[in-house]
Amino acid sequence: MATKWTIGGDAADPQKLARFWAAALGYVIEPGFDDPDGAGIIDPDDVGPAIGFLRVPEPKTAKNRLHIDIRVAGPGARDAASADRMRTKAAELVALGAVEVREDFYGPELGHIVMLDPEGNEFCVG
Repeated sequence: MATKWTIGGDAADPQKLARFWAAALGYVIEPGFDDPDGAGIIDPDDVGPAIGFLRVPEPKTAKNRLHIDIRVAGPGARDAASADRMRTKAAELVALGAVEVREDFYGPELGHIVMLDPEGNEFCVG
């Protein structure tokens, strides 16, 4: 049996970032974690790891060393259908406050989309 684990992230506004990532991942706000300096999100099916956000005073200054990738392309080789799924998800995330940075291609096919969350943290939709 694998060890349960959680990923934590720094934030200027933990509540805002938790709401964004909950919507992006289909998670819910963690019950009982309503501290103004911290917020958590959990998988409602208890399959994926919990994610916590803690307020820090310093701003983000460099590229993330670790980030979340949202996988909607599906298994196997990339094709027009996987590109449509990635672009649809990216548009949903932009509506939630993300910024699309660029599309990266694997040969002629869309491989993934690089994005920024509402606090400028890089992530990919692939």
